[in-house]
Amino acid sequence: MILVPLWQRLFVAAATVAAILLALPNLFYSQVEQANDARASIEAGLASDELEAQAAQWPAWLPSGLINLGLDLRGGAHLLAEVQVADVYASRMDSLWPTIRDVLAAERDTVGFVTREEGGDPSELRIRISEPSGAARALEIVRGLAQPVATLAGGAASDIEASAQNDILTVRLSEAERAATDDRTVQQALEIVRRRIDEVGTREPTILRQGADRILVQVPGVGSAQEVKDIIGTTAQLTFQPVVQVTSDAEANPGAGNVLVPSVDEPGVLYVLDRAAVVTGEDLTDAQPTFDQNGRPAVSFRFDAQGARAFGEYTAAHIGEPFAIVLDDQVISAPVIQSAIPGGQGIITGQFTPEESTELAVLLRAGALPAELTFLEERTIGPELGADSIRAGQTAAYAAAVLVVLFMVASYGFFGAIACVALAINIVMILAALSLLGATLTLPGIAGIVLTMGQAVDANVLIYERMREEIRRGASPIRAVEEGFGKAFSAILDANVTTFIIAAIMFFVGTGTVRGFAVTLALGVLTTLVTGVYVSRVLIALWFARTRPKTIVV
Repeated sequence: MILVPLWQRLFVAAATVAAILLALPNLFYSQVEQANDARASIEAGLASDELEAQAAQWPAWLPSGLINLGLDLRGGAHLLAEVQVADVYASRMDSLWPTIRDVLAAERDTVGFVTREEGGDPSELRIRISEPSGAARALEIVRGLAQPVATLAGGAASDIEASAQNDILTVRLSEAERAATDDRTVQQALEIVRRRIDEVGTREPTILRQGADRILVQVPGVGSAQEVKDIIGTTAQLTFQPVVQVTSDAEANPGAGNVLVPSVDEPGVLYVLDRAAVVTGEDLTDAQPTFDQNGRPAVSFRFDAQGARAFGEYTAAHIGEPFAIVLDDQVISAPVIQSAIPGGQGIITGQFTPEESTELAVLLRAGALPAELTFLEERTIGPELGADSIRAGQTAAYAAAVLVVLFMVASYGFFGAIACVALAINIVMILAALSLLGATLTLPGIAGIVLTMGQAVDANVLIYERMREEIRRGASPIRAVEEGFGKAFSAILDANVTTFIIAAIMFFVGTGTVRGFAVTLALGVLTTLVTGVYVSRVLIALWFARTRPKTIVV
């Protein structure tokens, strides 16, 4: 009798049952997906008879994990966006102006009065001084504000450069700072896009950086590319700015350092605001839809420690003055500060619907895009194309399975049939692992599963060939089986380890479809070690225990 440790028998039985249960929901994909979505809605506080009925379509005690279908299988949206990194240069100059203005004001006896020159290149800050003789001193002061910037080549460079011509100082970002700003801006935009898409519950989107300033976004399961653009294209730039004055003159000159901003709720009313914001949406830690004291939809917010301190200090010093809340270059509210607000919490009111307040809260939580996104490419892939891809993949898988079964049975007879049973369990384990991990299955991923079918039986081929050699040497059936599994194991392990290393390299180095192929290939390697060695051995041991053959034919 072939000796198989009890732990191996229990392991094979448990792994097989668990794989079947975990893979089972994928046979009822739409039904389970609706039930999962309904349960998520109920947990979020929504309840209705329709949601209860949808949730009951799939028993809660059964596994409900599904394989996420990629863009090529499920359809969806494909977008390629370019980050307008130059926009950030102008913002940096705007934030730098109050600092330069204050330090030069302290040297008024030398440099005179300072004013900002409007127009020209927005990525440069042009400052006029009333005393041209003090240009050298002003230049020295401005250069003293420079901060070091680490470079890839090592060492450090200054973040700003300054030059003077007569009574005009010109301040701009250095090349090193521009390169660092570009990289930081794209990384920040990438993270914000990812957060915005994750906030709306989209399953397994692909969001990757391409090149120096581009972002690739692929979102399976959405109806059109415009839906995704609506989610990620909204700026949601929130600032809190001091009010200089209120006017109805659209041609009014706001003055140096100020901006003219229209009101959302008051047609014809414009606010002259200080360009430098006291706090911005970057200081927010949370935003939630709520209702004001009159029961109207609103959005509550909370600042981080730095934002709360700046907000508290400003409100304490400007009691009785209006303070504008600006969203996307429009004043949505301009309340008068009644008292200091030290806690860093507040509420945004306006003419919101409940849906608009919820959407605004989502955008504010995700953060503001640091720069505008220009969409260079957008495609909507219909579900019909995905269904065609699935059918093509199924056809390929079925054809491969039939050919493998015919080959193994023709070559090894009954033992070949056992290898085919192990192969079926192998495929179920791959599907179960994909469901458990929530991994995304793509068309190349299906190719990885088909390739696994061929590789999986390689282990059985090695074992059976070793068994044939032992039988030709006159070994008993039990001895032949023991030697076949024992001597072939090292070769099986070596072959699968090298394949796994290749799959790991493809996963970490590759992108998109390459990673989809790598995932199923790597899972196939792991399941092959289980089924090719342990499952086959247990099945053969059970057959030996039942039939006790005197001879075997391999």
